[in-house]
Amino acid sequence: MTERVTIEPGEQDVLIVVDVQVDFLPGGALAVPEGDAVIAPINRLAKLFRHVVLTQDWHPEGHASFASSHPAKQPFETTELNYGPQVLWPDHCVQGTSGAEIPRELDIPHAQLVIRKGYNAGIDSYSGFKEADRRTSTGLAGYLKERGFRRVFCVGLALDFCVAWTALDAVEAGFDTYLIEDASRAIDTGGSLAKARHDLEAADVHTIRSEQIVGA
Repeated sequence: MTERVTIEPGEQDVLIVVDVQVDFLPGGALAVPEGDAVIAPINRLAKLFRHVVLTQDWHPEGHASFASSHPAKQPFETTELNYGPQVLWPDHCVQGTSGAEIPRELDIPHAQLVIRKGYNAGIDSYSGFKEADRRTSTGLAGYLKERGFRRVFCVGLALDFCVAWTALDAVEAGFDTYLIEDASRAIDTGGSLAKARHDLEAADVHTIRSEQIVGA
């Protein structure tokens, strides 16, 4: 449920822009439907936040989450890895490729940190805070706490995977967490969007829209 509040970002607020990368945009290797529609609202939001962090999927070739690494499997099927069930994806955001790049259209020159994730060959990493084994930390929580941030605002791609997992882990790390819905888009495979919405609501993640963020 979208909350009707108006928020003016301050010094203890940080915008986390999750995985807005070429491979997740139309024409990319793992295009999120209407993925490019997040760029305009994110650019507007970023101008209202002094503090912005980006996450970037950064997979080595042959990553365990790639369907191509499992000859009997197709993209969007699941398999069991040593940390549990894993959705298998088309090869995407491979280190050093154009598909892994942050698009030029994303206009956030004042972003202060880029967290790369998914670089461990055997572990996927949706969340900007923890890898999919749920044990390996990216260090983002410590960074945000040391900087004194208290509220986290999540946007990007894809809502039902990387954005949702980032928001859920932000709550677990002790941050008051908001997901800005119209600045995010979902893949929605196998009921993933409905599950994400349920999990976000259960975790008390606030769901808002970008027009509820205002400037001074």
